[in-house]
Amino acid sequence: MPGIGQKSAQRIAFHLLERDRQGAAAMSAALGDAVEGIGHCSRCRMFSEEPVCTICSDAGRDQSQLCIVESPADVMALEEATGYRGLYFVLMGHLSPLDGIGPTELGLELLEQRLSEDGIKEVIIATNPTVEGDATAHYLADLAHRHQCEASRIAHGVPLGGELEYVDGGTLSHAFYGRRVVE
Repeated sequence: MPGIGQKSAQRIAFHLLERDRQGAAAMSAALGDAVEGIGHCSRCRMFSEEPVCTICSDAGRDQSQLCIVESPADVMALEEATGYRGLYFVLMGHLSPLDGIGPTELGLELLEQRLSEDGIKEVIIATNPTVEGDATAHYLADLAHRHQCEASRIAHGVPLGGELEYVDGGTLSHAFYGRRVVE
């Protein structure tokens, strides 16, 4: 599992087997239920127990804004950290031709359908600041412009509370050239 190394996994397994077999059985049952009961929203591709997720079915959200992210974890991070009240589209990855991941694997035909039919006026691109994320962002911006949608990209750069001397050169360069006017 991501974030859990071999030693940590071994410690968890031994703990569950030695001291908490009931907890291990409950976790196993919960994982089985999740695998069987959780699918993808038919509109945004977020994980959902229903055909349309709670975010897409919330009439109180701004139906003209669409934030495009790489993963369901990105949706959760944005929901917790921002006041964003628009809709989402989850790519489930990023463009990576070397790995055989192209527009079809990212569900971009569904995205194009939404852009042409759903009254989306603004696309907010929130892909990761990697080579693949940047390539995906450029592709998505072109797609948005073809559908007469305004496209923006979330800012990248120096973290809040960070000190310039400790920020890596690539991040600092990106922040410097992506600066904006102070009002």
